[in-house]
Amino acid sequence: MKYRKLNLATLPDDLFTKQTDVKRWLELTTTSDGGFPPNSLNHVFPIERDVEIERLFGISFYMLGNVFPFVFPLLLVYSSMSHIGSVLLKILLAYFAILFVIAKYNFAKFTTKYNRPRDLSATDTKDNQYLFTERNNQKYTSMQFVWPETIQRPALLDKAVIFCVIPHGVAPLGITAYPVWSKLFNDKLCHWTCAPIVLKIPILKRYMRRIGYIPAKTNNIADTLTKKEENVGIILDGIAGMFQSHDEIGHVKNRKGIIKIALRSGVPIVPVYCFGHTALWKVVVDPFGVLEWLSLKLDVSLTPFFGRAGWFLGPPRRVAVCVCLAEPVQCPKIENPTQEEIDKYHGLLLKGYEQVFEQHKKAYGWGDKTLQFV
Repeated sequence: MKYRKLNLATLPDDLFTKQTDVKRWLELTTTSDGGFPPNSLNHVFPIERDVEIERLFGISFYMLGNVFPFVFPLLLVYSSMSHIGSVLLKILLAYFAILFVIAKYNFAKFTTKYNRPRDLSATDTKDNQYLFTERNNQKYTSMQFVWPETIQRPALLDKAVIFCVIPHGVAPLGITAYPVWSKLFNDKLCHWTCAPIVLKIPILKRYMRRIGYIPAKTNNIADTLTKKEENVGIILDGIAGMFQSHDEIGHVKNRKGIIKIALRSGVPIVPVYCFGHTALWKVVVDPFGVLEWLSLKLDVSLTPFFGRAGWFLGPPRRVAVCVCLAEPVQCPKIENPTQEEIDKYHGLLLKGYEQVFEQHKKAYGWGDKTLQFV
């Protein structure tokens, strides 16, 4: 089988626009019969110093912003009871303020550098997806996309598609190439899903909604696929996938709800494996699994993690991320699918993950690794 590869890290900046015809992107793809050579998909490319610095502090600010609404009230209470709590609260606020000032400076700099508007549009979601932060993610992680020739345009033009990604890792940076999902395979806007609580966090909720995020709920997903006839992206292992930081484990054996949605909507599911997600951060997992249990119950991650150079809640290591797509699982439209039918297509989804992992693991330099499902 022939495969295609698009190197987003080296994509010229002037082509990373909504106005660019997708043909210009496809002209830059490379092809290979039977897969790519060993260790050819894990190369870390040089990047501009200003881009690297922006991501070091920008990702740290984003990570802190995700936990700040939960940590701040706890430290506020603790500070009234303990001197240590007061000190920790001051450190948190100082750290947040420093990252905010740096982020504000970089915002002005990079919106100018990439010729981007200063605010997100209230109506043009596709254009909003060309964020300078996500463009810098592609460079920082040396991001590449790989897919089989069989899903090359026009194979997926007619229907909305579900892109079903594993593993989550601490943060699934592979999905943040948002325009790719909305442009490369068809012209339908791709809406990524997230935990509903994330869309309630002040400031963050406005940003995420305007780039197309929807709550990871059945009704929202189904309406997007059938009423809007637009693509949906979902990280199937979700929060459970944050705790698998060393092994390649897909927490998906019992994740069958998306299959039922796909069958009722009659849309294909494309299995996607993001090589490198589990190597970006080091997660601290307690031996009793208490943090994982709480995170799953509250639908929000409570796990501490370390990034580059041991930076607590900091930016990821400079590891290549390779987003590999498999053959789509073609789901017929079945209004009320039986459990047997759901199990059948769920099995095909897992088989898709296995095939795409085995096909490209040597090219990524992980020839000795295996993928396990739990």
